[in-house]
Amino acid sequence: MNLITRDELRAKLHRGDEFKLVMTLSALSFRAKHIPTSVHYETVADAFDALDQAEEIVFYCSDVYCAASIYAYRLFERQGYMRLRRYAGGIADWEEAGYPLESGSSERAPDWSLEEPVRDLRPLRTLRPARRVPWPVAAT
Repeated sequence: MNLITRDELRAKLHRGDEFKLVMTLSALSFRAKHIPTSVHYETVADAFDALDQAEEIVFYCSDVYCAASIYAYRLFERQGYMRLRRYAGGIADWEEAGYPLESGSSERAPDWSLEEPVRDLRPLRTLRPARRVPWPVAAT
């Protein structure tokens, strides 16, 4: 597994290098805070559709103990993506260094929102898109 350190990632962002920085946690976590320029995909299928095999991709999640970025890295590796890296420290490491974070949704946020009024009394789980496989979430 190709790892990238906090300082290497910060340097890439500072230089404006071309790569995709993918947060592999939930949409709610992404809206709460993420590393600037990060993207989030609601499902693995959405990520495969959006990410090109030729581009460099850096996956990250919450911290060194979170396995979501490892799972994503391995899934993409098995599909032939070669330019992959993992930022193992994740949000916790980035925040600990005092580096900037952003909040809010991305253009790839899910098609439902908790900010919108719910006019239906059905449980929220029924409002989610059907038959979509979410990112694997590691038990913590």
